[in-house]
Amino acid sequence: MNMDVIVSHINSYVSLNEEEVRALSSALISKTIKQGELIVESGEPARYMIFMNAGYVMTYYTDKEGFDHVIQFASTGWWSGDLYSLSENVPTIYSTRALSAGEVLLFPKAAQDQLLDKYPKFERYFRILFHNALMRLQFRIIENYSATAESRYLSFRERFPGMEQHVSQKHIASYLGITPEFLSKIRKKLQQK
Repeated sequence: MNMDVIVSHINSYVSLNEEEVRALSSALISKTIKQGELIVESGEPARYMIFMNAGYVMTYYTDKEGFDHVIQFASTGWWSGDLYSLSENVPTIYSTRALSAGEVLLFPKAAQDQLLDKYPKFERYFRILFHNALMRLQFRIIENYSATAESRYLSFRERFPGMEQHVSQKHIASYLGITPEFLSKIRKKLQQK
């Protein structure tokens, strides 16, 4: 298992020593993923947080009519997972699917709890991570209310460089809260500029 990406990510917030890196390594499960593979299926309890060691995934909600509503994309160096399901041990309403081949590091809830209890640096790291995630979510909500669709699309491209090669237009449109047809018009307009 290659630990370089996750250790570098964590070290950008807190500095891990060798013992902490070993403890983290023993807590993680490496899984190779294939494009299109379902990693987490709606209706099952979430058992772990997912760290993207390489590749891209999307997390989405499927409504009663069968339409997918993309909640999150994650690329190399990002975390994904249903925190509510993980914390409350209830079935998740989300599915997570690989958009490209790659590798995920699965972080089981029990191992996470042990690591957080034993090593305060991990507690601090996840507190900072969740704080930042909440701020990004709030920004996304405001952006959805106040920014134009074109502005949201440009923000998506900036936040996820290169992801468009791995994501269908309908999923990008879903994430942006617009129709695929409208996204096509935005792309065409931007190409003409």
